[in-house]
Amino acid sequence: MPLNIADNKKFMQLALQNAEKAYKSGEVPVGAVLVGPNQDILGQGYNQVIGTSDSTAHAEIVALREANLSIQNYRLPSGCTMFVTLEPCIMCLGALIHARLEHLVIGSRDPKTGACGGRLSIHASDLNHHMHTTVGVLSEECSKILKDFFREKRIDKDVGNE
Repeated sequence: MPLNIADNKKFMQLALQNAEKAYKSGEVPVGAVLVGPNQDILGQGYNQVIGTSDSTAHAEIVALREANLSIQNYRLPSGCTMFVTLEPCIMCLGALIHARLEHLVIGSRDPKTGACGGRLSIHASDLNHHMHTTVGVLSEECSKILKDFFREKRIDKDVGNE
């Protein structure tokens, strides 16, 4: 069963704190938190693609890897929820499907590469696993950190700092 509105906001705020770590590291500011059925945090992550030279080090994958190591299983226990500040891409969604995530809470849509309705559909009938999705939790805050990051990148590029 999905968490209530207050819990959704609490865990999305934690995902935003992870996104802030990415921002400060010069990474695209996306954060994720994976919560177990008892509301215990199984994993957290933020984008680390540049810092690790690993194209798979998206926030969701980092959080999922931490959880998998913690529980010593590639499949998540029933009732897990992932909170992510930006709609997952197809790679991340694929990993969450294979892990059998039950609930996905998204802060902001990604109309360019989102795989949960922004660009592709998580509800495609031919997928072997489906998850409950909630979209728009703290969406303004989740969108703002991304807009600020890319605005700063454009300004740096315009003045030749890159």
